Amino acid sequence: MDFEQVNASIAPLDARAMAAARDQWNAIAKPIGSLGRLETLVEQIAGIQGTPAVDVSRRCVAVLCADNGVVAEGVTQGGQDITTTMADCIAAGASSVCAMCRPVGIDVVAVDMGMATPGTDPRIRDRSLGRGTADIMLGPAMTRAQAEQAIGVGMDLVGQLKAEGYTLVATGEMGIGNTTTTSAMTSALLGVPPREATGKGAGLSQRDYLHKVQVVERAVEVNQPDAADPLDVLAKLGGFDIAGLVGMYVGGAVHRVPIIVDGVISTLAAYVATLLCPNCRDFMLGSHLSAEPAASLLMDRLGLDPVLHAGMHLGEGTGAVCLVPLLDMALSLYGGTTFRQTGIKAYEVDPQ
Repeated sequence: MDFEQVNASIAPLDARAMAAARDQWNAIAKPIGSLGRLETLVEQIAGIQGTPAVDVSRRCVAVLCADNGVVAEGVTQGGQDITTTMADCIAAGASSVCAMCRPVGIDVVAVDMGMATPGTDPRIRDRSLGRGTADIMLGPAMTRAQAEQAIGVGMDLVGQLKAEGYTLVATGEMGIGNTTTTSAMTSALLGVPPREATGKGAGLSQRDYLHKVQVVERAVEVNQPDAADPLDVLAKLGGFDIAGLVGMYVGGAVHRVPIIVDGVISTLAAYVATLLCPNCRDFMLGSHLSAEPAASLLMDRLGLDPVLHAGMHLGEGTGAVCLVPLLDMALSLYGGTTFRQTGIKAYEVDPQ
């Protein structure tokens, strides 16, 4: 895949639509800029959609499910069977993210990117690239060609979701062992010690956490990824879920769909996407800052300003979907009472 060509094909945000959205905000009977980041997010979506008539009424979270061979090294509390079980739960509407999505009308899309054992629910979208990746402590997770293929699958998924009528897409993932692959990639890409990039994931004990750090250290040492080549790092240390998420962020820019970034795994994928296609950065919406230690490191590099700082680290896209009701409330006000309607003199905009 020619990422330079893809990047060149991405048109910038629509400046006229963003200016019109800003004018609309300034006409609302409230102090200028008083909703802070929520106002700028609405303006950003206007720039993505090419109109100040922002529409996020049809929304979904795509949860990419995949298994990681590094689980064999004892870096998790559970085995790969959990990935399959949870994928079925997600497809059936029985997981954590499903419960959080119901009250705010967000559809949940489960995608098999490469689980060791396929799920049984027919609602899981099969985009599998294999029965999980290899153990990164022994060698590369996947081939470079597989990494590119997974990115392409993520890009196509966004195009398909747009064709189905979705105007806002949140990202999620489910894959036992994927905080380990994320830590290894973060360490390699940012040049930070594995300990600084590694957290306890789904509740590891202190002893198991120290073992996880050692596994990450060994994985980076064995694979010798080239930090200047993000695709090399992804192929050697990542997973099918992370690669698919990279593709979703690139696809959001290509198909002009706003994409909500979730926690540390999604944030890593978003960062890799910007390394491959810098122009896709403007199509991402930051939701929350994960409690995982790598999250703040990656957010700083990504330059996103997440709205929520709640110490969440559940996964499945649960943090990303928390942004949606805030957008709904902001948009309710965005179409609300104006200064003209109240007869109150409008605030003057500071030209600076």
